[in-house]
Amino acid sequence: MSESRDFAHGRVELVQGDLVEQQVDAIVNAANSSLLGGGGVDGAIHRAAGGTLLAECQQLPVDGQGRRCPTGECRVTGAGNLQARYVIHAVGPVYNHGSAEQSAALLRQVHLNVLQAAAQHDCQSVAFPAISTGAYRFPIDEAAAIALTAVRDYLALPSSVTLVRFVLFSADRYQAFAQALSAIPALELE
Repeated sequence: MSESRDFAHGRVELVQGDLVEQQVDAIVNAANSSLLGGGGVDGAIHRAAGGTLLAECQQLPVDGQGRRCPTGECRVTGAGNLQARYVIHAVGPVYNHGSAEQSAALLRQVHLNVLQAAAQHDCQSVAFPAISTGAYRFPIDEAAAIALTAVRDYLALPSSVTLVRFVLFSADRYQAFAQALSAIPALELE
């Protein structure tokens, strides 16, 4: 399954499949703040990329709280054995009903930060997972709308990034993103 939609300066694609198999310039890792691997997407990327990815992550500086990457931010490394050139490690928010607005703002920000980092590395294509929707419990419908709106807004201006692909592992996640993509209004300048 796949579908796409063009925006002002690029295209958004939705694909049901495996993120680590994507032939793009950068793959986005839904990472935890330690950047040392974990479960889900994070673990799959580390396993597929091989030990050089972990070694490169271990070289990144750690703050006083043991984080290599705070929530809402991202870090860029090489991609090890993956077909991509880079892995952009993105730390999304853990969803909290009591601070849903803050969670939404952080999720939007992490998507924008990833796209800016990709452009700084002259990437043309980026493949995202559904950040924060697994162990971090962000509701998939809300996450899809936030992620896709952030990408639409980013693509309103010229950048080296012209293809943003969301790779969804399951049919239900794919459907949530497909519904959100069709519902996002175009910006007036398009």
